[in-house]
Amino acid sequence: MPESKQRFNRAVNEVFLNERGKRNSKGVATQCTEDDIEVGQRVHDLESDVETEVEDPIPLDLSSSSFGRDQANDPLLQVARSRVVEVNGVTVQGSTKGTYPYFLLKNDLLYRVTSDEGQEIEQLVVPSSYTRKVLNFSHSHLLGGHLGADKTQERVLRRFFWPGVYEEIKRYCASCPECQLSSPKPKLRAPLIPLPVIDVPFERIGMDLVGPLDKTSRGHQYILVLLDYATRYPEAIPLRKANAKTIAKELIQVFSRVGIPKEILTDQGTPFVSRVMKELCQLLNIHPLRTSVYHPQTDGLVERFNRTLKGMLKKVVSRDGKDWDLLLPYLLFAVREIPQSSTGFSPFELLYGRHPRGILDVLKETWEEQGVPGVSTVQHVEQIQERISRIVPLVRHHMELAQSTQKLHYDQRAVVREFKAGDRIMVLVPTAESKLLARWQGPYEVLDKISPVNYRVSQPERRKKEAVFHINLLKPWQDREACTVAVGDADSLSTGQSVPISPELTPKQTEEAIQLVERNEDVFSATPGRTQEIAHDIVTEHGVTVRVKPYRIPEAKRDAVRAEVRKMLELGVIEESQSNWSSPIVLVPKPDGSIRFCNDFRKLNEVSKFDAYPMPRVDELVERLAKARYLSLLDLTKGYWQIPLSKEEARENCICDT
Repeated sequence: MPESKQRFNRAVNEVFLNERGKRNSKGVATQCTEDDIEVGQRVHDLESDVETEVEDPIPLDLSSSSFGRDQANDPLLQVARSRVVEVNGVTVQGSTKGTYPYFLLKNDLLYRVTSDEGQEIEQLVVPSSYTRKVLNFSHSHLLGGHLGADKTQERVLRRFFWPGVYEEIKRYCASCPECQLSSPKPKLRAPLIPLPVIDVPFERIGMDLVGPLDKTSRGHQYILVLLDYATRYPEAIPLRKANAKTIAKELIQVFSRVGIPKEILTDQGTPFVSRVMKELCQLLNIHPLRTSVYHPQTDGLVERFNRTLKGMLKKVVSRDGKDWDLLLPYLLFAVREIPQSSTGFSPFELLYGRHPRGILDVLKETWEEQGVPGVSTVQHVEQIQERISRIVPLVRHHMELAQSTQKLHYDQRAVVREFKAGDRIMVLVPTAESKLLARWQGPYEVLDKISPVNYRVSQPERRKKEAVFHINLLKPWQDREACTVAVGDADSLSTGQSVPISPELTPKQTEEAIQLVERNEDVFSATPGRTQEIAHDIVTEHGVTVRVKPYRIPEAKRDAVRAEVRKMLELGVIEESQSNWSSPIVLVPKPDGSIRFCNDFRKLNEVSKFDAYPMPRVDELVERLAKARYLSLLDLTKGYWQIPLSKEEARENCICDT
């Protein structure tokens, strides 16, 4: 390794990784081994002389001396090497680039070239002995932020590729000890009403406070969170005090970098409705927007980011919890460089018009042992302007599509309810002792309906005589003399709406059926599972390979095919393959006008060995059940998708759509 590279590695390790053999975030002692060393970062505060440890389970080894040799000798990459169509910019004789993706050699390194939103991306092909290092950096490292499988996949595929990368990322993230957390159960809710799409960066921002948290060595106890509704660009500022004066000072600092917004959306917390904040908004001509009381979902973008940020902090903070304020810049970088699902682009890219240079870029450049070509200032500005003008309409389209998809998914468990003026209702509000403990209060009277989901309610015995509540916090009041049992009432039904209940059951039986469904909510899912007990084998004749050219797909149906392929990739039903077996797809029209995605495996069936084991006879099964009191039928969600192929036979079950 050149001396300059050695100095670079030493410098980076001094910055990130100074300590070894520390305890991890759960207080469990770790063993220092050659390949996996528990390391930490020591930060010295010169004023307080407080020593803080920032722990990181991944050694930052960027050695590249044997990467090219290991890549060339990896047997799993030989098929990809045989399909190289370009070497150092020269097309291989008898080969054509054709469509994406394709492989090329540059400086004796193998790359996979693909396209994303019209931009060509060169993915460095990683040998199997290096994939774990890439996964560690992209997910488990402090700059990885322990993000989910989809965002980790976005981060990796922008720089790297290897056979089976999609499934390996999903398995790695799913098996991460710090990420195996349970999610809360969904509650009964009204249909979603999406907010309008914002096009101009920092025209509308959401703002919230996180805390109080454990006080750090520098006295910080709160986090001021700001999120831009156009670019999804986040800011997280540690605070010692959560008062209006402190928040106003920090807002001025942010506005000096990104400009003054037109609207600020907050909840009705005391600092946000104070006189200081009102005067600040009047002075800067900012229109303040408020959520309805006890319904933070209106500012759900910020609330969801708060949850993500707190989850990331839990995974990387030290045992005493006194260093979280030092970790915020690292975690913010991890979020800013990853494409956001609603926009399709990273917040950094939408705000600055370019991709940030992250830890994986440093890793890739080190392995490539070459510098990044520079451009002039004029060219750089022109490229940014051209890129921003090109992606702005794409962002609006992606956000509108994401909103419609989110509404479709959200409304599957939604129940349409409505109250009229004069109706008596109860309100779910937190108790005086704790905002985490809520109970029903009332009865109160509905005064009027001010939006499809918000109602003005009279509360005569409270200090504030009238208040606006979201319908999800309201429940009808039943007077005792008119009390009846309403099976499937709004406060007892959370899952039954998606599972049909026979109308022939008695009210008591219906209630028991609904409770049974709620207790086993994970069973009634529209997402197919996957068994680990068995794998399907396809035994074919020795020495025979089936290769059938793909059938032509009409242009009008290509989007539907791409959507189905994308869905199957996300569910892990299929994966990208370099197999020399190939069978075409067939589109079968349904009566409702949609299409059924099918595979033509007739040629594969011709060379498959016949299984003579007899199928069970239905009439015999019925006879065995003749004396049974109950007959239960099991209807699996996409049952064939739930049985995996064995790894040895998966290469024969390949399909192609182009």
